[in-house]
Amino acid sequence: MKKDHIVQRISILGSYRPSTPQDPTTAETKILRGPHEDLESYLGAIDQLKGNIQFFSSKKSFRSFDAVINNSNNLLTKAISKLEDEFKQRLSSYSKPVEPDRLFDCLSNSLRPSSGSPGPNGESSGGNPSNNRSEQKSISENAVYTPPTLIPPRILPLLHDLAQQMVQAGHQQQLLKIYRDTRSSVLEESLRKLGVEKLSKEDVQKMQWEVLEAKIGNWIHFMRIAVKLLYAGERIACDQIFEGFDSLRDQCFGEVTASSVSVLLSFGDAIAKSKRSPEKLFVLLDMYEIMRELHSEIEMIFKGKACSEIRDSAFGLTKRLAQTAQETFGDFEEAVEKDATKTAVLDGTVHPLTSYVINYVKDYQSTLKQLFLEFDNKDETGSQLASVTMRIMQALQTNLDGKSKQYKDPALTHLFLMNNIHYMVRSVRRSEAKDLLGDDWVQRHRRIVQQHANQYKRNAWAKILQCLTIQGQTSSGGGSSVGGDGGNSSGVSRALVKDRFKTFNMQFEELHQKQSQWTVPDTELRESLRLAVAEVLLPAYRSFVKRFGPLVESGKNPQKYIKYGAEDLERMLGEFFEGKNLNEPKR
Repeated sequence: MKKDHIVQRISILGSYRPSTPQDPTTAETKILRGPHEDLESYLGAIDQLKGNIQFFSSKKSFRSFDAVINNSNNLLTKAISKLEDEFKQRLSSYSKPVEPDRLFDCLSNSLRPSSGSPGPNGESSGGNPSNNRSEQKSISENAVYTPPTLIPPRILPLLHDLAQQMVQAGHQQQLLKIYRDTRSSVLEESLRKLGVEKLSKEDVQKMQWEVLEAKIGNWIHFMRIAVKLLYAGERIACDQIFEGFDSLRDQCFGEVTASSVSVLLSFGDAIAKSKRSPEKLFVLLDMYEIMRELHSEIEMIFKGKACSEIRDSAFGLTKRLAQTAQETFGDFEEAVEKDATKTAVLDGTVHPLTSYVINYVKDYQSTLKQLFLEFDNKDETGSQLASVTMRIMQALQTNLDGKSKQYKDPALTHLFLMNNIHYMVRSVRRSEAKDLLGDDWVQRHRRIVQQHANQYKRNAWAKILQCLTIQGQTSSGGGSSVGGDGGNSSGVSRALVKDRFKTFNMQFEELHQKQSQWTVPDTELRESLRLAVAEVLLPAYRSFVKRFGPLVESGKNPQKYIKYGAEDLERMLGEFFEGKNLNEPKR
């Protein structure tokens, strides 16, 4: 019996080799001590125990066979249970939420939070697309994203070995539950720290538009950070821990991410299904754009059958956003034409409606082309998009014509139309929309800009130029004298000349005071308009002073009437269209 007892102990705890029996207590001692002190030796002891079980399973002729197998299996069960505890303890110990600053450090400088990006409380300035949107889009698409290390690399091989033993022991479900419960809560906490909120459709419907617009802007940032950084980092860790167990790997990753992905996508879905309104067009396009940008990453990160539901949800949201955006176009066109906002543009500058609409035309061409491709024949996409864009531009012009009639001064009416149509032309000329609308559209509207500039000059300056006319004759450019006596001012009374100078001074000062407050925001257009006025006004003034000035200069107080030299007028013209406040000191 003593020999049988020794054989039983060896069979349980050591690789049975009749010629070289091992110490029967070594493996049992390691297993009962647990894996925490020396995991590698512990795993070796388990392998040794499994080998013995396999060996004796084929040697049923041994006495006490049942006792050997039962004792070995009981010990193996205890060993695997300790492994579960060790896996859970190690995974929990090294699973910490990722702080927002650490995530931002993984982004290029141009994509890190600024005034328009999520802050510590998830707040954003929101607002309309910026003038640098195309540049930002290019940077985002071409940026290199480096996912954060979510679990220290030195720990991953140990976790892999632990997982391998649990899988081989048939404990996949326990392993899955431990991994899911630990990592999903950490992932959700990382997103919560970033600013992600769990909002229902009812919450979204009740929000004021300004608040909702800011949250949509944040959501776009959150989607990019979640997919390109957090989920990408989680996939890397999951793949290494479950290497060699493909179906379990994908299932673990899918269950870890399912809850947080659902929170993100449900917000997007609530927006896509909310009541249509024209002001949502831009944010719908932005949301559609980020989903398109993330398409390849979602396919790669959420690979495998276990993640198919997540992929389908993401791609389904992309389709719904596209459909809602496309349906909003008809509303947008009508809203542009009928826009009745009372926003006062007292200085005749570019109206907010113009910049709002042009942002769509200028910045969203590639996105719109892709959006139309979601539903339309590829060959027809360009012509359909061009038709929609042309109608929207015409709707804008119709609306601007109506808004221009609010000005009592006809000169300001034409300055307003000149500014706005010039802004349209310049923006289209510098964007992909030029290919869509065509050179003919650009040239036709450049002529319209010039027509309004000419109408402005005629309405603003015709009256004052009449002051430089006597007896139906004007002192025009080139310095040539006017009059039937070949250059003399005979027959013209000094009183009449004084009155003309006095009237000119008064009218010019009024124009200067008023039109210094008007605005021509484009530098080149502003300078060309000043030059066009100067080319008409200054030669006429010089000629008038040359011919009729001596009549005044020979009398009393000539400076009272000839207050300005041509250089003074030229300097003062340089202050026109600056949008100066009345309270600003004169330069």
